[in-house]
Amino acid sequence: MPDTVKQYDAVIETCRTLFINKMKDYGSAWRILRLPSLTDQIFIKAQRIRSLQQNAERKVDEGEASEFIGIINYSVMALIQLEKGVVEQPDLSLEEAIKLYDEKVTITKELMLDKNHDYGEAWRDMRVSSLTDLILQKLLRVKQIEDNQGKTLVSEGIDANYQDMINYSVFAMIHLQSKFQS
Repeated sequence: MPDTVKQYDAVIETCRTLFINKMKDYGSAWRILRLPSLTDQIFIKAQRIRSLQQNAERKVDEGEASEFIGIINYSVMALIQLEKGVVEQPDLSLEEAIKLYDEKVTITKELMLDKNHDYGEAWRDMRVSSLTDLILQKLLRVKQIEDNQGKTLVSEGIDANYQDMINYSVFAMIHLQSKFQS
């Protein structure tokens, strides 16, 4: 699994760098977003990825990778919002936002390592399109939980679904990067 950890960290570093640069440009304006708004942003990105995978013609010159990065960063923001709640005005310094980002990613990476151990890195044999479908499925689950005001009977909570979306997106990025390196 050493390759997985190295590859995972490289993808997260790309996402983290973009997050930091956007924080420098916009501050923590994203802190006003309610969870359903973040979920919808992630949904738009996942739908675009699926559309790119199904359609030969592209009218916007951005590929799947930038959308997976968006899914990762919006999912981290959602995890932060779950913990801190929504605010009316931006309230996080760059340093505090980075600290929270790193905390959420560390927990999510630990989950990935645990699942990877149990599943034997099965994701390596999956297609990027299947990872996209799993992300969309997780989004539909989150939307249903949100519509139920966060109540579930037997299911894991919203946070676990966001974490899975991060991990599936990282796996997709690893696949995409190895495809371009081959």
